[in-house]
Amino acid sequence: MSRALHPFEELVELDAEAVRSWCARSLDALGREREEIDAINVYPVADGDTGTNLYLTAEAAHQAVEAVFAVSAPAPDTAETVRAMAHGALLGARGNSGTILSQLLRGMAGVLADGCDGDHLARALGEAASAARRAVAHPVEGTILTVASAAAGACAAGGGLVEVARNAHDGARTALAATSGQLDVLERAGVVDAGGRGLVTVLGALLETVTGQTPPPVPEARITPAPPEDCPAEDGPAFEVIYLLEAGDEAVELLRSRLDALGESLVVVGGDGLWNVHVHVDDAGAAVEAGVEAGRPHRIRITHFAADSAAASARGERAQRAVVAVVPGEGLAGLCAEAGATTVRTLPGEQPAADELLDAIRRAHAREVVLLPNDSDLRQTATAAAESARAEGIRVALIPTRAAVQGIAALAVHEPDRRFDEDVVAMTAAAGATRYAELAVAERQSFTSAGVCQAGDILGLIEGDVAVIGTDLTETARTVLDRMLSAGGELVTLVVADDTPTGLAPDLEAHVRRGYLAVDTTTYHAGAGAPPLLIGVE
Repeated sequence: MSRALHPFEELVELDAEAVRSWCARSLDALGREREEIDAINVYPVADGDTGTNLYLTAEAAHQAVEAVFAVSAPAPDTAETVRAMAHGALLGARGNSGTILSQLLRGMAGVLADGCDGDHLARALGEAASAARRAVAHPVEGTILTVASAAAGACAAGGGLVEVARNAHDGARTALAATSGQLDVLERAGVVDAGGRGLVTVLGALLETVTGQTPPPVPEARITPAPPEDCPAEDGPAFEVIYLLEAGDEAVELLRSRLDALGESLVVVGGDGLWNVHVHVDDAGAAVEAGVEAGRPHRIRITHFAADSAAASARGERAQRAVVAVVPGEGLAGLCAEAGATTVRTLPGEQPAADELLDAIRRAHAREVVLLPNDSDLRQTATAAAESARAEGIRVALIPTRAAVQGIAALAVHEPDRRFDEDVVAMTAAAGATRYAELAVAERQSFTSAGVCQAGDILGLIEGDVAVIGTDLTETARTVLDRMLSAGGELVTLVVADDTPTGLAPDLEAHVRRGYLAVDTTTYHAGAGAPPLLIGVE
């Protein structure tokens, strides 16, 4: 994808080509500085990914702008371009700072769509800073919000485009240098705020776009030597939960209240029926459930703040090993996250793209990653993501799990202290020893390997093929279980969705106890968005 940079001349207005250039320059600059920003990320969670999250957010904005240029002839207007930039950032926002950056761009777009001279840019930066503060449940000084407000304040008087851009950048640089003294955690670590550091980079790209000159250097990120080993760690929730949400304004206000009571670092950005929700919680399932009650959540991402990963990231290091798992249903996502995995949620009919899997591998922030696609149809997508990650220097092992129950079996034997190859072999063996089945409801009449089914029939799929057609969920599940256990087995795993009858799992457990005395059973709840029943036999 091309990155058309604006010619080196001072501008008087931000036309569509200039906005395109700004997006491209921001992406390039954040790409160069990503690791440095990651290394100083200690607030709100020392997970070492702020630079990466800002880069991915900027990448989404840039791709949206390029897409508009690709379909517009001869070129889109400025209003269309800035709206595309903001919308792309909203869809692709990552992490706390990335989500706030997307709201900053959205706030700017609302003003720049009406005019792009210096006075409009000054008002746009003011609206951006205000919108970002409104999106954060409990604004904290010494963060990206402080830097945004300082940038807006420094250029509030308006003026020419170059003057406004320069004043905003200077104000942001000055505010960034002061952040170390505004938050205790930054002062102890001897660093400036990572999110604010990224925003200065974005404003520097804007200044370079309108002046054609390299912006002044950013203040030194580390103010003092690294903290001593006895520096107290920051306690906080165990999970980061992010999802896009289709919902109305009233439902979102209720969602804010509910999520605010569940956790911290709550940021809800967006509008016009589409929102990006970010929160840190101990109960990831409850955070997603709140979204389900408010509207339609999708692109759900749940990240576990593992203690060893956090400590390593605080020193600018990667964890040694991590697992990335693709799972249906928020219940399974929470289960896998509790086991230390970085998860990617799937919804019926919506499979993750290769860049989403690559994003999850990056978020895992480890030198070695085990990737569990948990779906045979995802094999090629997962392979592409793994190859891209290897090109970035990450050692990735793709275990070809074809169902969520195989992923659960693999994760159960995962031991990060083992040698990488040994761990991968053990996980692969556990997955391969697990036969899998799924119960689904036929959507239409069709021919299957077990005969003709009618719409509404219960289909029992074993290893991906329709083996049983029935009209009753429980009876069909029993038949599927009997067929699977006829070849032997020691453990049956049942994964039930929210809308599955409550008596199904107990009935199947009793069925196994009566007919197969040496076989144990275990049941997990997949939550919403999963097939009615998944079965694994080890």
